Amino acid sequence: MAGGAWWGETPPCGLVFYSSASGNTARFVARLGLPAMRIPIRPTDPMPVVDGPFVLICPTYADGQGRGAVPKAVIHFLNDPRRRAGLRGVIGAGNRNFGATFALAGRVIAEKCNVPVLWRFELAGTDTDIQKVRTGLHQFRGLECLTV
Repeated sequence: MAGGAWWGETPPCGLVFYSSASGNTARFVARLGLPAMRIPIRPTDPMPVVDGPFVLICPTYADGQGRGAVPKAVIHFLNDPRRRAGLRGVIGAGNRNFGATFALAGRVIAEKCNVPVLWRFELAGTDTDIQKVRTGLHQFRGLECLTV
């Protein structure tokens, strides 16, 4: 777990994220200062144990046609029905240089898992992204995550 005490001791809705070796998404999550669990890069590492509702933060790794947008580790994580059942929303990350595939992983996950895309940000995000996500998660927590 990384982050601060924004949700107190036992967060009713947590964050789960994936970040590649580039670390952009990890830097974004660290700047949020909220409790978060990381989906491992190496397939041999254990997946995080998620005991309740969560929001997923996921970068995009698509080719020019959008194939491969969702990282394999994230697919593996969400293929477990118990983990997938806790998903309440997704925040997508990407690079605007890739046009239509910007933050595509977030849209793909949202569509397949029938959850909303809560926000999209580029690379490691801006200060505005951090503030809007913090505010949005606080509001979303009250609306969605406590309904389970």
